[in-house]
Amino acid sequence: MDDVLRPLIVVGGSVVLTLMLGWVTDLLLRKADERHHETPLWGLLRRARVPYQLVLCAALLRGSYDEAELLQDHKVGIGRLLTLVLIGSAAWLAIRIAAAVVEATYTRYASTHRERDPARVRRVRTQVTLIRRVVTAVVGVVAVAAMLLTFPAMRAAGASLLASAGILGIVAGVAAQSTLGNLFAGLQIAFGDMVRIGDTVVVDGEWGTVEEITLTFLTVRTWDERRITMPVSYFTSQPFENWSRGTPQMTGTVFWHLDHSAPLDAMRERLRDILRECPAWDGRAFNLTVTDSTPSTMEVRALVTARDADDIWTVRVAVREQMLRWLAAEHPYALPRVNAADAVLPPGHRARRAPDGIPAARRVHNHPRER
Repeated sequence: MDDVLRPLIVVGGSVVLTLMLGWVTDLLLRKADERHHETPLWGLLRRARVPYQLVLCAALLRGSYDEAELLQDHKVGIGRLLTLVLIGSAAWLAIRIAAAVVEATYTRYASTHRERDPARVRRVRTQVTLIRRVVTAVVGVVAVAAMLLTFPAMRAAGASLLASAGILGIVAGVAAQSTLGNLFAGLQIAFGDMVRIGDTVVVDGEWGTVEEITLTFLTVRTWDERRITMPVSYFTSQPFENWSRGTPQMTGTVFWHLDHSAPLDAMRERLRDILRECPAWDGRAFNLTVTDSTPSTMEVRALVTARDADDIWTVRVAVREQMLRWLAAEHPYALPRVNAADAVLPPGHRARRAPDGIPAARRVHNHPRER
């Protein structure tokens, strides 16, 4: 009877105590979250309740397993298994706690500075994301190393591994040169403020928004919802356009090719009316000028401003469409056209007749042989 009650009490007591402590801790965190709405830390810490309970259960079972006197023939294996579970759950708990602290700190910072300095908020967000990934990687490597060291064979091999560490380091450095380069490039991007999550960039002729930055690659979401994944080393070795650097405000242009008789003053008035009705225009500036001229048309440029890259695109397409529609309805003569009028000949000059009876001045030559 004692052989049955002892393991049941030890194992059952450990599980029950784990569940009780987990429930009490979660209750305290929930009350703290309800009491302190200004910080999301307590609510984020509740996400760690599963690894927290695993740590408690593994620690209680590891410490009381000898008292249970259960499966004595497999005592070493079960003890090692509980140790591995304890190390893994402790690493999981550390990662969850670190992520909660970092996320809570960023949330409070962003809520304070988002309106005043959005560019700085994006930079901090990028740094926080990469710091969290670094912490996760470091904790994971340490946890795996600690798990391996629980095996006697691995401890015995440690000396030989250290003896050959120099050669292995050289070989690993050569083999992982690209990976290490991307790793250091990721850290350089995070703390060098070159590109941030949420920035509008142009890379390889593609316009998009930085969606994700890791230690090795960067993802850009294009305007048509495609994803371009690039190594972070590209942004430290190749030139690229960052439209969100400093301030997100942008200036855009709209071009038309019109007839020389186009009403420029009326177009300026119409441009002002279009912008006043466009919510995406930020009201900073606008202008309309003639920038070029050809024998048949002239190039008219409108200059407009907006808060960011998305708004400047909206303003440009709205101005282009509405101005063309207005010209077609009110001033159709301003649109480009092909001049089919008779050629003006000097006084006293008679037009030479072609064999078909059409004056040569009015004949269209489609091939050099017809001339």
